[in-house]
Amino acid sequence: MELRQLYYFKEVAKYQSITRAAEQLHISQPALSKSIMALEEELGTKLLIRTNKTTHITDAGDVVKDYAQKMLGLVDDMRMKLSDLTNLSVGQLYIGLPPIIGSLFFPSVMAKFHHAYPNIKLDITEYGGARVVKSVEEGEFELGVAVLPVNEEVLNVYPIVEEEMMLLVHKSHPLADRKEVDIKDLKDEEFIFYHEEFALNKIIRNHFFITAGFEPKILFKSSQWDLMSEMVATNLGLSILPQSICNRLFTNDIEIIKLRPTIMWRLAVITKKGRYISNAGRTFIDFILKAHHNQKL
Repeated sequence: MELRQLYYFKEVAKYQSITRAAEQLHISQPALSKSIMALEEELGTKLLIRTNKTTHITDAGDVVKDYAQKMLGLVDDMRMKLSDLTNLSVGQLYIGLPPIIGSLFFPSVMAKFHHAYPNIKLDITEYGGARVVKSVEEGEFELGVAVLPVNEEVLNVYPIVEEEMMLLVHKSHPLADRKEVDIKDLKDEEFIFYHEEFALNKIIRNHFFITAGFEPKILFKSSQWDLMSEMVATNLGLSILPQSICNRLFTNDIEIIKLRPTIMWRLAVITKKGRYISNAGRTFIDFILKAHHNQKL
């Protein structure tokens, strides 16, 4: 068994597709299929169920995927430690970042970090917040940015942002003249909401709507804050977005209203407890914490 085979299988499991995995790995589909079949033959069990259109992971495949992530994670740790011993100014950092967060806070931070540390490469993957947390726990990313709360028994948490979530309504809506709105008053409203893979979906739905005694009426789901606000601007429904996003809206068709009880949006850099964090990772965490501290001053 070769580490390369485990890495190939991990990528197929990640994308649930031999075609997509082959594209990402820059190898041919036949070569990738041959590698997976050789691994299956060596292990004596089926890891994938292939059809014309999809690839599914078997129960045995799930076991191999978990161990592959652990083994490859140990190899990455070894390489990072050796790199840190030989050269403190060079490195590659794998970061998981939710799209909404990335577009808000990180372009300027990334640019400043690159100018300060040009030899540290940032490999950024955009996932929904919930998937970022899972991927950091599984070792896919050295660090990620997530919406709190997360499981702090498993993850180290470095808070960077805290702000209010605001209610967005069309200017013609009956609530448009209100300075603040109680969650309970939104029982009969239709919402432009977040996809399930986003942490805000669960946080707002479970901790606020359900606690207030009702299930929200969700008209559309999106992962893009600009699309969500544009839907509100066309009077399709209401939405709830962070204050910093609201500050970027340039339209007279939307009224922004405070919510009661207050819904806070808390962001943090997260790493897995017990995992070795490279010098590049520690440098990035220190840099981003300092950047957001300076923004508050």
